[in-house]
Formats: sequence, structure tokens, C-alpha cells
Amino acid sequence: MTSATRQDTLPPRAAVMMVLLCAVWALNQVAIKLGNDGFPPVLQTGLRSIGGGLLLLGWCVWRRVPLLARDGTLGAGLLVGVIFSVEFMLLYEGMARTTAARGVVFLYTTPVFVALGAHLWLPGDRMTRAKAFGLAAAFAGLLLAFLDSLRLPSRTELTGDLLCLAAAILWAATTLCIKGSTALARARTEKTMLWQIGVSALLIPLGSLALGEDWRIAPGPIALGSLAFQIVIVTFLSYFAWFGLVRRYAASRLSGFTFLTPVFGVGFGAWLLGDPVTPVFGAALALVAAGIWLLNRPVRAT
Repeated sequence: MTSATRQDTLPPRAAVMMVLLCAVWALNQVAIKLGNDGFPPVLQTGLRSIGGGLLLLGWCVWRRVPLLARDGTLGAGLLVGVIFSVEFMLLYEGMARTTAARGVVFLYTTPVFVALGAHLWLPGDRMTRAKAFGLAAAFAGLLLAFLDSLRLPSRTELTGDLLCLAAAILWAATTLCIKGSTALARARTEKTMLWQIGVSALLIPLGSLALGEDWRIAPGPIALGSLAFQIVIVTFLSYFAWFGLVRRYAASRLSGFTFLTPVFGVGFGAWLLGDPVTPVFGAALALVAAGIWLLNRPVRAT
């Protein structure tokens, strides 16, 4: 495969795979809600990290990935692992308070904060006119979504929305740390993933204990199936499929599909969980999705 092909062409099979991945990532929010019916929120994300970490470690052993090699990733790896841990604790607590449809929209504002942070802190990744319009559209969507939250009879959803938004900001922070760290940027995908999942597998259960969550649980089949879906399909298989696509095709072409995730998420939340979608929130979704598309739109060479 030539460099030009990697940069300029995305074959139909890769496009279909990206649509499927966006659907899986959106369905993850529904799985979190279903899992929260059987597990305390923070404990659930800790179990997800433990399970995903064991699968990833097994993969690394099978593939003989040199995890113990001195490659300068220790400091940055610990930092992104801690941020990743707090991010997921906030996300799962947020999803316990808001709907899956709302949570996925707030979480997937991450590209907005990545673009803003990259412009401020990463040289060579400056703001373009299209990105500026994308930021404006996405932030307008956020304002509409929060106005819709204030109209709800309970403030519980507003708290959940804020926690999911905070998780999105921390997700952006891990992305910027990885991009800004020469060592992590050069490291193998498996090691970068393991820093995040491995550190969170240690820290999040401690966070669950510190928060006083009750570990005397008896989850039913739906909660167990939801947790298994999060561990095997989302944390392990979907991330490897994503990184496999990134190695073969231009990331700018692939990331243009990410606007589909909140769209799918709202659809799945309404269909599977009966989450209400008001006209105002629908307009907010459209603005956020349009903003994400503009931020990730492939730029053709002139």
C-alpha cells in the first residue's frame, strides 16, 4: 500500500468498520447503564479495567511485546493512567445520574477539547477556520444541552451531565498528554493502552472503597452480560480494531466518522432504554455532531 493511498483513500471495508466501531462505542453507554443496575458505578469501571487489563496483558505475552523495556514512558505513563482512572470514575458516576442519550453527547465532546488544547499547547496543530466553526457549533450545542437539563424536573440529570462533561475533558487531557509525550508517542500501542488500563485497574477499586461503595452485590444476567460486553468488545477488541485502522489509514480520514457516535448513542438510548429526546436536545445533538465533523474533516491538499 502506497503512502498516497494511506493518506487519501479510505476503502469501503474500512469505512464500514468505522461505522461499526462508532456503533459499538455508542452502545457502550447503554451497557454502562444496564451494568449500573447490578454493580456500584465505580466498582463496575474498576472491574472493566481489571478484565480488560488481563486480556491485554495476555495478548502482550502471546505477542511477546517487550513491556519491561526501558523506553522513557514511566512518568508520562503513570500520569495518563491516573487521569484515565479519574475520567472513568467520573463517567460511570455520571451515567448513574443521567440518561445514556445525554451522557454520550457530553462524553463525545472530547474532540472539541482536544482541538482547543492542541491549538494552545501542541506546536504544528493550529486552529483553522473550519475547526473554529466546529468549536463554535459544538459549544453552542453544549449550551443548548445544558439549557435542556435546566428544564428537567430533577437536577440529578444536570449533575450527571456535568460529570460526563468533566470525563470528556479528562479524556482530551490523556490524548494531549500522549500526543505531547515523545516517549508515549513512540511507544507500541499495547504499552500505551496498558499504562492507562493497568493503572486504572489498581486505582479505581481503591476509589470505590474510598467512596464507601457496597461490594456485597448479586448482579443478574443482564448486568453481567453488560460488563462482559464492556470488557471484551469495547475495551479489548474495539480498541485494537481502531488502532489497526490507524496504522493502515490516515487518522484524519478515520476520525471524521466520530460524529456518528453521539448520534448512535442517542438513538440506542431512546430505543433500548426509552430515554426521552426533546426537540431542544435534538438540536443540541445536531450542533455537537456537526462541530465534531468540522473538527475532524479531512483537508484536501490544494
